[in-house]
Amino acid sequence: QVQLVESGGGLVQPGGSLRLSCAASGTINSRYAMGWYRQAPGKQRELVATIINSGSTNYADSVKGRFTISRDNAKNTVYLQMNSLKPEDTAVYYCNAARVVTYWGQGTQVTVSS
Repeated sequence: QVQLVESGGGLVQPGGSLRLSCAASGTINSRYAMGWYRQAPGKQRELVATIINSGSTNYADSVKGRFTISRDNAKNTVYLQMNSLKPEDTAVYYCNAARVVTYWGQGTQVTVSS
């Protein structure tokens, strides 16, 4: 059974930091491309960052220079370090694993507010 379990969300003040984790289990392995997406209320889900097995990364323009995606293949875990958070980063953040089939986690809420 494939599972993606996100953790690390919460409430943070503008300018603060959070680190999201996504633990993968089942048939997901290092050959999968992994990513983080987010969905704010009333908006479509959008890509935040992706990382492939070579370590190559891709970021949305809105988070470049502030967010860093990384993966630990030994732990089958992908991370999203989020710095200099802004209120517009408030959303539910979803972990994604893709190869032939795409899998999604259940999401973790990130709220940036003073």
